[in-house]
Amino acid sequence: MFGDRSFGSVLRDLRQRERLTMEELAEASGVSVRGIGDMERGRSRVPQRRTVVALAEGLGLADDEREALLAAARAARPTRGVAVTGTVVPPRSVGDFTGREPELALIREAAERARAGGEVSVWVVSGPPGCGKTTLALKAAADLAEEFPDGCFVVDLHGVDGPVDTGEALLKLLKALGVSDRRLAKEAAQGRAGLLRALLCERRCLVVLDNARDEGQVRALLPAGGRSLVLVTSRRPLTGLEDVDRLALSEMAQDEAVDLLRRILGEERADAEAEAVARVAELCGRLPLALRVAGNWLTVRSGWTVDHLVRRLADEERRLGALAAGDVRVEAAFELSYRQLTGQAARMLRLLSLVPGPDMTAAYGAALMATDVFEAEDVMEELVEAGLLQAAFTGRYQLHDLLRLFARARLSREEAPGEREAADDRLCTWLLETAVVAGRWYKPKYGAPPSSWQGLVPLESAEEARAWLQSEAPSWLAALRVVAHRGEHTQVLETTYAMEWFCDLWVHWGHWSEVFGLAGQAAAALDDPYMQAFHLNMHSWSLSCESRYREAVERAREGLDYARRARNTPQQASALTLAAWAQSELGEVQEAADTSLAAIGLYEETEDREGWLGAMFTHGTSLGLLGRGEEALIQHQRIITFLDAPDCPVSGHLADIYRANTTRALGRGYAVLGRWREAADRYRDAMAQSTRIGIPHIEGSTLVHLGEALIELGEAEEARTCLRQALALGDAIDRKDLKTARKLLDSLPAE
Repeated sequence: MFGDRSFGSVLRDLRQRERLTMEELAEASGVSVRGIGDMERGRSRVPQRRTVVALAEGLGLADDEREALLAAARAARPTRGVAVTGTVVPPRSVGDFTGREPELALIREAAERARAGGEVSVWVVSGPPGCGKTTLALKAAADLAEEFPDGCFVVDLHGVDGPVDTGEALLKLLKALGVSDRRLAKEAAQGRAGLLRALLCERRCLVVLDNARDEGQVRALLPAGGRSLVLVTSRRPLTGLEDVDRLALSEMAQDEAVDLLRRILGEERADAEAEAVARVAELCGRLPLALRVAGNWLTVRSGWTVDHLVRRLADEERRLGALAAGDVRVEAAFELSYRQLTGQAARMLRLLSLVPGPDMTAAYGAALMATDVFEAEDVMEELVEAGLLQAAFTGRYQLHDLLRLFARARLSREEAPGEREAADDRLCTWLLETAVVAGRWYKPKYGAPPSSWQGLVPLESAEEARAWLQSEAPSWLAALRVVAHRGEHTQVLETTYAMEWFCDLWVHWGHWSEVFGLAGQAAAALDDPYMQAFHLNMHSWSLSCESRYREAVERAREGLDYARRARNTPQQASALTLAAWAQSELGEVQEAADTSLAAIGLYEETEDREGWLGAMFTHGTSLGLLGRGEEALIQHQRIITFLDAPDCPVSGHLADIYRANTTRALGRGYAVLGRWREAADRYRDAMAQSTRIGIPHIEGSTLVHLGEALIELGEAEEARTCLRQALALGDAIDRKDLKTARKLLDSLPAE
């Protein structure tokens, strides 16, 4: 209707057509005289929808002319944002924005729900410094600008470097929304907050409240209803805010991090050193800020290779210093949050840099700070609120790699060497003492911890002990390495001795050979023949678990020598049993049968029935491999009969392990004889037993054998199910079993 004419000229012509002065139109519409004059002369921004509607009503326009005037206003907006110097600026997306598709999809869905359902949506985007919160919010705002015809606004609240007063932010937002100075002068602070809520309720706006310090800074800026969308970014999750959705950001995925570097560097340069680019992404902890700094650093130094930056970043002591480009420094971003911490929280952050594992519980903080768990948890939650510690999953926390380096640097600067060493000692002592108590749950004659034991974690059942040992394995193993390096041999031996029977539940952990290798060295340093025999035997067991059978035989023979020096018959028998196991795997089956039979003879001279069962099982397995199937079945049935006896001296998880293993061996014995139905029945029994006690390597092996038996019985579909279940166990089962499962599955007809 008005063609391509400017909004100001259209407004002036309509006013003059109605023979109204600016003062008369101001009185009729409620818009200030100055505002009308600035609009007509093109000296101010184009007004928002509510102002245009007020002007149309003041002019007495018909519906079609009012809509045409609104259209002219929309067309005159070059962007959907409004600039008010220093506080409210239009959304500006980052041109090389990369990744974060799931997060953007969530925000897009929120915008759609707000549009369709008339419900205001407030999202708090939180995360550690440098994770890209602002970049994500700006990208979302730029993408969604067309969906919000009444304006998009970005307010930098400067939460970590001189926070903007809420009243100031409120005032500037209201001005950006077109509220006249006269109206603002009439309202007190509370009235202005109510006015902002009313405006955001009746309009469709997108507001980004960037870099909020805390809940109090933003609470008065949030609408209570309507169809607007508000994105709040903060290093804190702002848990005190109600009726908001939350989006926690962390580091990027590796492929996203590499893609961002490729976009900054250019594909040709990045692809020429693809491996080095991937390494830079890892060394930057996949943190967007660090990635941008690294990319910009290489862009400016175009003559330097990516590998040169890798070498600079590989030095942990210099890494944070190297991640600086111009006035942008990753360390400075961390420092701003660090300064806001209480003294206790700052010290906790420093000490958490000593944790050797990838994540931790509040008990780690308690051990480091020499306090109770609940107090440590409160302090660690302060770090979470500050965005310096991530709540990874139930009860666990993670410290980003670059933040760990930052905290470690502060630890060196701000803690006396004696304090650092004392905290490290407390952590190592707690980890290893707890590992000993947990491991002893599975050792005969130990079991539950004594009533006098006061630990930082509950170990009231064997299941809790197992869960702790497995979840905290990276940390207690690291602590074991530390005390071994220090020459604290007694502590090493006490820890590893406690693992004697627990290790059978976690055969494929992958670190047992290191654990018992360290123990062997400690025993040698103490010149203790019995401990040398014991740990050499355990080392032999661990080597067999890694399919290093020839080394296992050699280690068992060394164990036998030391057991004879110690005149310890059970350890002599144990060495023979372990040698026999490795020999059978090497195909030296007759030697294995003879060696295991000798072990049985030695065990029968002692009270060690647990070891006797192992020797009996190994001998039965050897008989089966020699083709003496009926004898093997008899041998294995003797074990089941022994375990079933009312006065059996072996009980608990040891009995369960032997029963599951032996029942599986019975199935294999029937399979060798071609008695497939009996074999399948025994395998199903072994499956139920191994599943109940949670031994995945036995479960996986049994599933493979059951699948084979079912194929022989013509029951292909059940076989397919069993083999897929075995493959799903992945690295928890033996590689040979995985290979067999794939081969059998491929042999089945297509579904």
